[in-house]
Amino acid sequence: MKEKTTEKKTIGEGIEFERIRRITGYLVGTVDRFNDAKRAEESDRVKHGLSERDK
Repeated sequence: MKEKTTEKKTIGEGIEFERIRRITGYLVGTVDRFNDAKRAEESDRVKHGLSERDK
């Protein structure tokens, strides 16, 4: 009789995915195809994050 081996595997482990963001009203993975104006609009946006005390 074969003995079963149990490996613990994290859900989603080994699955590749591409990050999709909403930038200037468009769902995009990268800004490669943006013209200069859209790139400037994206870089001028206020970026929100966690402050040190919120961590």
